[in-house]
Amino acid sequence: MTETTTSDQTPRLYDEEGDLLMEADKRADRVVLLPAGDPRRASADRDRIRIQWGQHLLADLLAGRYRSFVCGVNTEDNDHGIINQVVALTATSQWTPKAVTSYARMFADSVAIHAATDREPYILKYDLDSLLILALLRPKGRDHFTLGDLSRGFATVAKMLHGRRERLPVASVSFLGAKSNCLTGSDDREPSFESVLRMMYEAGYRGDVYPSLGMWELAPTGVFASYPFPESLDIMRKGGF
Repeated sequence: MTETTTSDQTPRLYDEEGDLLMEADKRADRVVLLPAGDPRRASADRDRIRIQWGQHLLADLLAGRYRSFVCGVNTEDNDHGIINQVVALTATSQWTPKAVTSYARMFADSVAIHAATDREPYILKYDLDSLLILALLRPKGRDHFTLGDLSRGFATVAKMLHGRRERLPVASVSFLGAKSNCLTGSDDREPSFESVLRMMYEAGYRGDVYPSLGMWELAPTGVFASYPFPESLDIMRKGGF
């Protein structure tokens, strides 16, 4: 009898009838993850941004999977911002949600007096002992961030992380779908996720990024697990195959 080789078998994801039971239909929140690159090739360089599709940011932060976390903060109201959720849920934190906003306001007032000509945004550090929050301070007088703000902010974040192994690994929000510190493009709409990733990458950031929950419903549009995206995407956009 001829034995079936492992390479001839279709991989199974689940035990028993799980594969059939878990076939997603159009009603399910889901993403279609596309493979990209050669997994047999590896480099010690931090040459990509990992996109954490399907992972829960708050749970990962509280479980100690990251040493640093990048998000936004403002001087007025962070009640609906993720920074307040992280501070409130972190057992080792001496910060309170109220103190987060108070510190941001105090810092902004001090800057207005002593460094009014400096370019924004600034990076505020909130040390929760088990986690370091690097918060981009939303420019004063605005109810949103722009891609330019994030570009300058992430350039500073990249410098603060460079050579600091004790601050790695690091994760960031995508700044899309935010309630307290939203991101707005030049057309007064949210920019694309690709635009945000490009900005982060060009600024020197090489950590992980968590998509907004609304992006979990993008199927049948395929998504990639890291950035830069494969060159095939640009070829297709130009009409090639």
